[in-house]
Parts: sequence; C-alpha cells; structure tokens
Amino acid sequence: MNPLSAPWLELAIGTAAVGSIVVGWLGRPDRVYRWGVAFIGSAFACSLLASLSFYAEGPAASPGARPSPLALDDLSAPLLPAVALLHLLTAVATARAHARRFSFSWSLAAEAIGLAIFATKGPWPLVGLLAASTVPPLVELRNRGRPTRLYALHMALFVGLLILGQTGVDARGPASAAPGWACLALTAAVLIRSGAAPAHCWVTDWFEHASFGIALLYALPLSGVYAAIRLVVPIAPDWCLRLIGLASLATAVYASAMAVVQREERRFFAFLFVGHAALVLVGLGIHTELSLCASLCLWFSAILSLCGFGLTLRALEARFGRLSLAVHHGLYERTPVLAVFFLLTGLASVGFPGTVGFVSVELLVDGAVDADLPAGIGVLAASALGGIAVLRAYLALFAGGRSDSSVAVGITRRERFAVTALTMLILAGGVFPQSGVKTRETAAAAILKDRARRGTAATPAKPGEAAASEPASPRSRPLR
Repeated sequence: MNPLSAPWLELAIGTAAVGSIVVGWLGRPDRVYRWGVAFIGSAFACSLLASLSFYAEGPAASPGARPSPLALDDLSAPLLPAVALLHLLTAVATARAHARRFSFSWSLAAEAIGLAIFATKGPWPLVGLLAASTVPPLVELRNRGRPTRLYALHMALFVGLLILGQTGVDARGPASAAPGWACLALTAAVLIRSGAAPAHCWVTDWFEHASFGIALLYALPLSGVYAAIRLVVPIAPDWCLRLIGLASLATAVYASAMAVVQREERRFFAFLFVGHAALVLVGLGIHTELSLCASLCLWFSAILSLCGFGLTLRALEARFGRLSLAVHHGLYERTPVLAVFFLLTGLASVGFPGTVGFVSVELLVDGAVDADLPAGIGVLAASALGGIAVLRAYLALFAGGRSDSSVAVGITRRERFAVTALTMLILAGGVFPQSGVKTRETAAAAILKDRARRGTAATPAKPGEAAASEPASPRSRPLR
C-alpha cells in the first residue's frame, strides 16, 4: 500500500481535535506542554503528508468513491501545512513557564477548525466553519478577563453578513446571476474579517488583549482571504471585486502609514498585519492572472515572514515586557541574535530582495501597474511605508542609547529552532521561488477558470485570450 494514499487530511484534523480534548484534561503544565507539542507536531506531519499526497497522486478520486466534504486542491494544498507549521513553531517557541498563559487546548481546537476551513470548498460548510472559528478567540478573551465587546460585535456582524449573503446567492435561479445585495453582503463580511478600514479596530484590540502567541495563530492564516476566494470571487460581478480592490488598497496605505507612527510594539505589528492582509486582497480585486498569482504568493509569504517576525517580537516581550517605540532601548548588545532575526524577518515581510516576499511584491506591483497605474503607485507606497515602519521599530528597540543593564539575555533553543526554521524557509523561497510561483500560477488559473465557468466574468474569454472588453496585455496572459 502506498503510504501517501492514507487519509492524511482527515487524520490531521482528527489529531488536532482529539488532542484538544486530551490536553484539556491534563492538569500539570509540564504534561500539557509535552502532550500539546506532540499532538501539534503529529497534526503538522499528517498535513504535510496530505499535501505531498495531493501533488503525488492528484485530486482525482477513484471511480465510484464517495465524495468527501474535505479535499485539497491547487489553492489549499500548500496552505494546509503552512497553517500547521505556524501552530507547531508557535508551540515549540513557547517556554514551559508560559504554558499556563498559552492554552495548548485552545491552540489545538483552533488548528482543527483552521485545517478544516482550508480543506473545505462547499459554501455552507465553509460558512459554518468560519463562524465556529470566531468562538475560541472569544473564550480566550473571557478567560483572560479582557474586554470582548468590540471583538464580539465585529464577529457577529461578520457571521451575520456571511449567512445573509450566502442565503441570497443560493436563492438565485439556476441561470441567473447572484443578486447584487448578496454579493455586497459577502464582500462586507470578507472586508470585516480581513480587518479592512474602518473595521480594522477589532484587529488592534485583539492583539492588544490576547496573548501574543494566540493572537498570531488566529490572525496570520488570513481566513478572510480564503473566504473571499471561495465565496466571492467565483460569483461576484466585476464592480464588486473592484470595490474589494479599492477598499483594500486604501487600507494597505493607511495601515502602513499608521505602523510608521505607532508607539507600542503590539499595535505596530497589528497595523503591519492589516496592511499585508489588505495587499493580498488588492490582487483579488484586480483579478487578472498575474495579480491573482501575486496575491496568492504574497499570502503564503506573509504567513511565513509575519510568523517569524511575530515570534521574534514575542520573545522580546517575554524578556523585557511590552516595549515602547517612542524611546530607544539599545537592546542589541543584550540580544544580538534576536536583533538579527527581527531585522531579517521584518524586511522579509515587506519584500526585501532575497527573501520569499520579494517576488510576491514584485509580481503584485507589475499586475497593479498594468491594470491601473494609481493602484500600482498605491501598492508601492504601502510597501515603502511598511519598510520604513520596520526599520523605525528596529532602531527604537535595538539602537540608540545603551540598555540600563549589561546582562546578556540569550535566546532559548526552542526559540532559536522556531525562528531559524522560518528564516531558512524565507531565504529558500527568495533564492528558489520558481516552484512556489508555479503552484500559485496554477491555482490562480483554476480560480479564474471557475469564475468564467460560472458566467460571472464581464466577457468570458477563451483560454489564452484577453476579454473582448479589455485591450490585450502581455501581463494578463499566463505567466508561461
């Protein structure tokens, strides 16, 4: 029997779900840590094997096989192990002393829901899972005694708009287009979940009140982008996607500018994240093959680079508490390794050459400029402001006056392993981007093909040809 033919996808989700229950029963923190890391590591191994099985055998099911509600495709196959890796490295980097603050049971429950989301294509199962994913963060805030009103209001609006919009889409006739109000409701839900302005305040509030590790696990997979691709892009008219693009572009520039002037490191990271999520949605709004491929590449690179950047900030916070960016702390002499990781992962998140984000940002700029010059300028402005924000934060934390204490604070082996693994992936993706871009190009072509099949494109075009209403552009054709 071929080992890749096992139901690894179901095993990954089941392992995380069972692990959440088992770890929740354990009382001693040391046992919680060991078993939690074991379950999370097993879920990652199963998700990686599920992805390898997809690329080795393809998505086709055997004749007569019963269709499964969970399945991978070109879009989700590389995202599934990336999400599982995010959970694994965050858990590994958690010190045993902080096991009480970092809930492994919560992490495993959120991982099970997250993996199921990225393995689901059906509209209503996806809506249900997205609604379920909003519950663990609410429990986290209540357990910590933090305010929940702002988060609960935004997530209730998000879930309500999802249900309303999908109900309207299902109510259409078999040969009719989706109602405009239904598409608008789904679009609004996606923008709220992704933190688009002015609904970004729940993101800053979430990073402010949740533990840093759990905040990363909920935000970084960008589930709102997945909802947009599965629920909005296939059925929405062009004006609806343009609305997503305009709102996201304005949010990207605004959030990047706000990251430059932040005085607290958590709010700085929150605005940096909001800017990245908005840039991913910009590519969806343009919806050419080049821009969509760039958006999918940027999505994957954001998970890796922002995870490494967030774990570095988390390690700094564990040693020195919450740090202000209004003064210079001069921490380089005390934590030189963290300073190097901070600069590397931070620059990777804004597309520095040689990192995994460089090709993504470059493709997005090309796609935006070809579609609309002001949009391209906006993408460039957002990227430049993000780079300025990262360098300003680095200088405030590590440069300037000397620290009050000369005692060196080393990085633990667990933290070193987590950030080093992400650094290697970031640099490998920057030096050898071809295979990653190829898989994202295939996924982008499949998304646009599905959109054309459903008859939502303004003027459906034959493969390899531009739409009749648009001038032919070499950038709008397949990258090959």
